Amino acid sequence: MDGSQTSLPVADPGVDLSDWVGRSETVTGCVPHGVATTIHATLARPELTCPGPGEVLPALWHWYAFPPAVGMDALAEDGHPKLGDFLPPVPYERRMWASGSLSFHADLRVGEEIEKTSTITRVDEKHGSSGGMVFVELAHEVRGAAGLAIRETQTIVYLPIAPQFTPPPKKPGLTGDLVVDRFHPVSTALLFRYSAITFNAHRIHYDLPYAQQIEHYPGLVVHGPLQANLLMAEATAWKGRRPDRFRFRGVHPMFHDSDMRLCAKQVGAACLEMCTTADGGHRGMTATADWED
Repeated sequence: MDGSQTSLPVADPGVDLSDWVGRSETVTGCVPHGVATTIHATLARPELTCPGPGEVLPALWHWYAFPPAVGMDALAEDGHPKLGDFLPPVPYERRMWASGSLSFHADLRVGEEIEKTSTITRVDEKHGSSGGMVFVELAHEVRGAAGLAIRETQTIVYLPIAPQFTPPPKKPGLTGDLVVDRFHPVSTALLFRYSAITFNAHRIHYDLPYAQQIEHYPGLVVHGPLQANLLMAEATAWKGRRPDRFRFRGVHPMFHDSDMRLCAKQVGAACLEMCTTADGGHRGMTATADWED
């Protein structure tokens, strides 16, 4: 990626995607105890018990408080809600949650009302060896009964679907003295359950013919947020409490029917460098977790 910026593509004549910068929406949600039990059954480390009503919500579980409950007629061919309402009508068909950055300020709890205000802060296009891509950056503020709980930045990338899958260069996983080194099987059942708890109908995660024949992936794609949540759980277990800051970035797609490896290396007194790796040893996601001691 050379970092150059050009005029943005448009889905329809006269549409300027930069007009979406500054748009904001506020939604309310909740993770009731019944939903928490399904999240716990899908994601939690086996030695943990599910948090009960009023108990602290594990870090990143706020993602499951706001399911995209649009009607079937509002879904695009790929299973995502159609663009052009809150998110801009980017004319590229492939979309991915590329990265995220979070700072935690207060706990959220099972069953409480949660409010999220989202603002589009950036929409731009870059060109690289694989063609054009559009980045959409959103800033989220999440509030619960105790006030501001989370500040989060989310980056979504949109790309054209190429005639064949051309993966990015592979980056090796962590080596040396690891404080976390654990395997986590990735099955189709896990991908189905994760799509269910997020109410995410993106077909690359559960529809193998679509993933292979339309988007030209070699297999079902492991959700980026799923990898981030598993890394967060390992960071929390290592320190005994959630991080104060957590950052993650997808570096290579990961596919189903493999053993995903969760790794972490201590950097300084209270910081972990983390990653997921696929069977071949290359990174799927890289992350950092740090604490204010």
